[in-house]
Amino acid sequence: MPRLPESTDEEQGTFEDYRHRAWDGASGFVQSFIDFALRDNVLEVAVGLIFAASFTAVANSLVSDILLPLFSCLPGLTHNLDESFLVLQQSSHSKITPKPGQKKPYYNTVQQALDDGAIVWAYGNFIDKLLRFILISLALFTVSRIYNWLSSDNIVKRQIKCKYCRKYISDKAKRCVNCTSWLDGREEPSGQATNGTSET
Repeated sequence: MPRLPESTDEEQGTFEDYRHRAWDGASGFVQSFIDFALRDNVLEVAVGLIFAASFTAVANSLVSDILLPLFSCLPGLTHNLDESFLVLQQSSHSKITPKPGQKKPYYNTVQQALDDGAIVWAYGNFIDKLLRFILISLALFTVSRIYNWLSSDNIVKRQIKCKYCRKYISDKAKRCVNCTSWLDGREEPSGQATNGTSET
């Protein structure tokens, strides 16, 4: 019976080299992924996104469940503000039968009017989104003011324009982060230096 040729030491060494290279490459890839995924800034961003999503839900609930119902009590506004609309043009092929005593079909919702082919002016949806934007902005500003009152670090930081590059920087900065110019006048000629000292 014929026998298979035995592998030489050189072939075994080549196979071992390939195996070690493959193992080193896989280990390096896994270690690189771990270093990337578990970096401090990545974890901080992940935690920040989780808190941001939770705070967004709370802010939306505050606006939808607490503030908007109070605004709906004002004259001219309804509880379903986003469903307030005007029909600008009726559909020529309306599928909705008008009620007794009416010549035109009556639509309960904006979607019903659009499905029937009517041209509508959905002003209520715009007002609803505008009120949500204003109220959420006020809620965020209130939270930032409370945080500033409880902490020494301000969320809303005051900014000024750099007198050299005219870009916004912190009002406490001593050097512009954009053009790297010193703001105390040390780079100006001695006659124009703001601190009255000459260059060294």
